[in-house]
Amino acid sequence: MKKHENCSKRGINLAKEEIIDIFSELKQQILESLPENAQITSLELEGPEVAVYSKNPKVLLENGDIIKEVVKRLRKRIVIRSDPSIRLDPEEAKKIILEIVPQEAEVTNIMFDHNVGEVIIEAKKPGLVIGRSGVTLREIIKKTFWRPSVIRSPPIKSKTISLIRTIIQSESDQRKRILRNIGQRIHRPILVKDEWIRLSTLGGFREVGRTAILVRTSESSVLIDCGVNVGSPEHAFPHLDAPEFDIEELDAVIVTHAHLDHSGFVPFLFKYGYEGPVYCTQATRNLMTLLQLDYLDVAEREGKLLPYSQKDVKKAIMHTIPLEYGEVTDIAPDIRLTLHNAGHILGCVTPDTLVVLGDGSIISISDLLSNNLHLKHGITSVSMNENLQFEKTEALVFKKEAPKELYRITTSLGYTVTVTPEHPFFRLRNGKIEVVCADQIKKGDKIAT
Repeated sequence: MKKHENCSKRGINLAKEEIIDIFSELKQQILESLPENAQITSLELEGPEVAVYSKNPKVLLENGDIIKEVVKRLRKRIVIRSDPSIRLDPEEAKKIILEIVPQEAEVTNIMFDHNVGEVIIEAKKPGLVIGRSGVTLREIIKKTFWRPSVIRSPPIKSKTISLIRTIIQSESDQRKRILRNIGQRIHRPILVKDEWIRLSTLGGFREVGRTAILVRTSESSVLIDCGVNVGSPEHAFPHLDAPEFDIEELDAVIVTHAHLDHSGFVPFLFKYGYEGPVYCTQATRNLMTLLQLDYLDVAEREGKLLPYSQKDVKKAIMHTIPLEYGEVTDIAPDIRLTLHNAGHILGCVTPDTLVVLGDGSIISISDLLSNNLHLKHGITSVSMNENLQFEKTEALVFKKEAPKELYRITTSLGYTVTVTPEHPFFRLRNGKIEVVCADQIKKGDKIAT
């Protein structure tokens, strides 16, 4: 990972003194657009979002068009939060929430994040917590002044999901500092106006595994995927020693899906000093964490040299910003990102995922791929969702060069599937669902098909 000075690096160094001025200008534009009786107390950068803290959030909630107009005009993601001084005591707020939310929602846990004023409500039926058009959420905000974040209770207890939530909640102070730093980097001024894009393939082309694509503009540097090739010790990792790659210049990492050949090397970046964001879906974050930890466990048992540690996986979790499908998000001063569902794996994104540049031009990830991996056509398929239920989804058909070794797995019912060694399966063991690679499946295992 050599240092390679270019316009982007010089622009970042020069921009440090101007970040405050840029954000001050943005704050002023937002404040001028909001009613005075909203009693805005502060505006803070939280990653790609601008958080607006108010002593009278009801005004903004009851006039949702005001915020929509500001978002549309400034093209920024804005989130409304209550000022800490007006939030109810957590115990009192919890009682009110349980009174508002229907019992049929089956709330399993309620947690409070004091740093950002959010209450995390975990329920088996999150739709009932949200209510029609969000009516229940608005009622919670009006009566408790805590902003609700609703998550689904895992149908089967997951150690990985519990670990992720524990890390984020126990390190909320650090998480807030991380998001603030990311926000400052995103909102730095653009100093170089040259409009060019350079794509560098650091792995995954004319081979299966270690996918990594570096996208650079005159201002920014973004890495799409950072995987490992578990089947080739000699060519296991991406070419991060390429002269084009400088970890200090890197603005963001995008993980398209959780397979190890796309996500397995992400913690290595944090081991060597990367402090920026990782963008992916929430499902991808959960699955790639499980697979990364499993990758370390298998490598250690086989006596292999570990490229990173569990500590680095934790750092990656702290810096990951989950996005919903269809959200348009600033990830650099001149780059926006939108994720779309592919159906390839839970949390995967399609080759036509869009990257929007500051000049308004749009590039799809499919344009970044070689002829060995390109979009064909869409089909309707059935896949397993995060509730372990089957549903119809729109999937994309694409082709990759096959590895030298494939696994054929046959079930007791006679179903047969041929997959790569790292292809994940859901396996039932000791009453729990776990994700394992094809090369770990043994005779007698119960798998979802």
